[in-house]
Amino acid sequence: MKPTLIIALFGLVAACVAPVHAAELKIGFVNGERLLREAAPARRAQAKLEKEFAGRQADLEKLEKQVQALQQQLDRDGATMAEADRRNRERDLANMSRDLQRGQREYREDLNLRKNEELASMQERANKVILQIATDEKFDLIIQEPVIFASPRIDITDRVIKALADK
Repeated sequence: MKPTLIIALFGLVAACVAPVHAAELKIGFVNGERLLREAAPARRAQAKLEKEFAGRQADLEKLEKQVQALQQQLDRDGATMAEADRRNRERDLANMSRDLQRGQREYREDLNLRKNEELASMQERANKVILQIATDEKFDLIIQEPVIFASPRIDITDRVIKALADK
């Protein structure tokens, strides 16, 4: 081929590829775990749950202490008690232990249910904020977890946390 033809073909190829490189993508990353740990609405939700379940937790701790005290009493005095008294105390201990286990299970289930509700609400709010940031700042793509690696240069988690605090 003639050198001028090669140069012309090279120029044509370069002209076709140039617009692809000129349109640079704007990509962002949001660290969801950090968002749930540091965002103001997440901290408020955690405090709300702690307050909401504090009474039940205190009741369970009180019942657990009663079960332990009754068990210690049986261990200490069981050999010297009358047979009927010992059986009654053992039955009381079994009933209290069963009530404690049931209460703990119900507590965990209710707490997990409420946590999931609060998490869903928080996630919905965060998604709205992320979408707003993406629209305002003209992002082409925003990635959330799971991500193996994201450069701090594209991490917009701080902006999302700040925007959530402002709302």
